[in-house]
Amino acid sequence: MENIFVGIDVSKDRLDVAVRPSGEVFAVERNAAGLEQLTQRLRGLCPQLIALEATGGFETIAAAALAAADLPVVVVNPAQIRAFARAVGQRAKTDPIDAAVIAHFAEATRPPVRALPDEATRLLADLVARRRQIVEMMVAERQRQKRLTVPHLRASIERLLKALQKELTSVDTDIGGIVRASPAWREKEDLLASVPGVGAVISRTLIAELPELGQLSRRQIAALAGLAPFTRQSGRWRGKCFIGGGRTAVRTALFMGAMVAKRFNPVLRAFFNRLVAAGKPKMIALIAVARKLLTMLNAIIRDRREWRTA
Repeated sequence: MENIFVGIDVSKDRLDVAVRPSGEVFAVERNAAGLEQLTQRLRGLCPQLIALEATGGFETIAAAALAAADLPVVVVNPAQIRAFARAVGQRAKTDPIDAAVIAHFAEATRPPVRALPDEATRLLADLVARRRQIVEMMVAERQRQKRLTVPHLRASIERLLKALQKELTSVDTDIGGIVRASPAWREKEDLLASVPGVGAVISRTLIAELPELGQLSRRQIAALAGLAPFTRQSGRWRGKCFIGGGRTAVRTALFMGAMVAKRFNPVLRAFFNRLVAAGKPKMIALIAVARKLLTMLNAIIRDRREWRTA
């Protein structure tokens, strides 16, 4: 029996579906009736993998409905889909064509199926994302404030900053309440926060954005966070390794942790200093500290044991 791969292009009102290798295409509405129709039809196909492109949250309900029907579904990075389309020479772009490209991508790369986050995890992730947005707005307003000399404009920014600070405090309270109300999340936060350099913001970001922590190998978790170095070489030429991809919010949080840890965590401070003494640029050394920090946190959650220096 041949393996069947399904690609779904998600838009606000409908789901365009493409099936490989048969080439079948169809569409359903993105509502309860359409999702029921989609689920029943895909059950009959017994696909090996169903892939949806992440589209700002529109894919969440469809992915959850398919997962609830015990169908193998994965949400894929849209940047990967665009790069794959260019690689196969697909320049035309319509919803059915996009669905076919997603199906082709699923067949060619076979991304691993992972459990989708539950409703509580999605809520926590939304709150953490909202916190990040508020902080970005505050940083932008402070930059504007530095350049302004007109008193009433500076006062306007000051009022807005006070309002944003109030919202930030409210969101922090909501995040703290959700995390501390869950015994599993409370245990995770306490374990993560036992590492010098990791505070509440970083630990809660990892809980929300990296639920796979403690379940994957150190190489897999580094790749998921976008901290795995990629080798560049051709023949005798050797280029510099680089990092990229992965989950931006997670990588940013780990860099924050690495900057603190290289000063206050004795193990990571010694590691950073050793790399710099060996001639590594400070930014490369900092990336290595962030990766080592993630490896430590992964082991701590896996073993359910607090951080120790020895």
